[in-house]
Amino acid sequence: MADIKFIGTGSGKTSLNRFHSSFLVSTSNYNLLIDAGDGVSKALLSQGVDFTKINGILFTHLHPDHYTGLAALIVQMKMYKREEQLDIFINSKLVGVIKKFLINSYLFPERLGFSISYHKYSNDNRFAINNEISFLPRQNSHLISVSNLPQYKKQSFTCSSILLKLENKSIHYTGDIGDKSDLQLFREFKPDVIISEITHIELINILDAFGENKLPKNIIFTHISDGDEERIEKFLSDIVVIPKARFIIAYDGLKFTI
Repeated sequence: MADIKFIGTGSGKTSLNRFHSSFLVSTSNYNLLIDAGDGVSKALLSQGVDFTKINGILFTHLHPDHYTGLAALIVQMKMYKREEQLDIFINSKLVGVIKKFLINSYLFPERLGFSISYHKYSNDNRFAINNEISFLPRQNSHLISVSNLPQYKKQSFTCSSILLKLENKSIHYTGDIGDKSDLQLFREFKPDVIISEITHIELINILDAFGENKLPKNIIFTHISDGDEERIEKFLSDIVVIPKARFIIAYDGLKFTI
């Protein structure tokens, strides 16, 4: 059994009502933060999460609303006198970017008071964090529209959706996606839960991707901009044959047990 706590459920557009994308997965012996958008330190503090109790951080991609809170979070860990090693799980093509980001933020490894261990993952290869948590990343199409810019040919445009395996349960976290086809990246695994962003797709695409009889047990909507609640409520009110309880509109601080 694992607990999911949504730290931030907003989109890339800054909101007074929601922090940027991040959620915490807690098992019996590990706390994994997934994505750490701008303002994540304040978001964690507002929800009573101890900075020093986060064991690892997993990044799906490097848009600011998914990763730029890292530097400030590490500062807080230092100020709270963290001693335990921090694990960072990052695509192998992006490790250098993260390291440079921290150095350019004047966060030098020798002066933190704790070590950072970088764990490189690659798309389509399962990564086991421990005996309770593993994940399978797969490239999605979110950054395709900018990947062909000739002046940035040396830039990595990797952006991963992930299938989290928590003992005998699985969660498909879309991260940011580019097309409705990305919703089917893990269809063969029949995930128990899908946590889907709703900024870059239409809500009906989620139903179309699985069909009424193959929907996950729960569908959680996140990456929500101000005003989106009305759109979601209208969508749910139009659904007749599927129990409304299967759909959850995420909010900052929402707890979910799987």
